[in-house]
Amino acid sequence: MFELPFGFDKPEDSPGFLLWQSTIIWQRLIKKALDQHNISHSQFVIMALLLWFKGHHYDTTQTLIINWSKLDKMTVSKSLKKLVSQGLVQRFELETDTRAKTVVLTDKGENLVHQLVPIVEKIDAEFFGKVVKNDKKLLTQILKKLATDN
Repeated sequence: MFELPFGFDKPEDSPGFLLWQSTIIWQRLIKKALDQHNISHSQFVIMALLLWFKGHHYDTTQTLIINWSKLDKMTVSKSLKKLVSQGLVQRFELETDTRAKTVVLTDKGENLVHQLVPIVEKIDAEFFGKVVKNDKKLLTQILKKLATDN
C-alpha cells in the first residue's frame, strides 16, 4: 500500500474542497439566472459595483473595479468591452490621467442592474438560508477575513 499525500481522511474534511464545492454550486445558480439576460457573473458584479459606486459618489476607474471585485485585469477589461458593446456601460479617459478610464453605467445598464440585483439577492438568500442566522454572521466574518487578507 502506498502513502497518500492528503492532509485529510475524507475530501469533505478539507475546508478548501468544501469552499470550492459550495462556490461551484452557488455560481451555477447565479449563472443560470444571469444567462437569461445575456450577462456573465463577472459582468454583473462589475455593473453592481458601478451602481454602488455611483450611489456612494466614487470616481470609478477600472483599477477601482479590479481592487473591489478581486477580478483580474483581463477579465475586467474584456467584461467592460462587452458591456460597452451592449450599451450598458460607457468609458471615458480621465482628464487628469489619460491612461485611466472612468467607467459609468448607461441608463440601460442601470435599469438592468436594478432588475438583476433582486434576482441575485434572492438566490443568495435561498442558498445561504440553509445556514442559521448566527452561523451566517460568523460565515460572513470568515469570508470577509479570507477576502481581505489576500
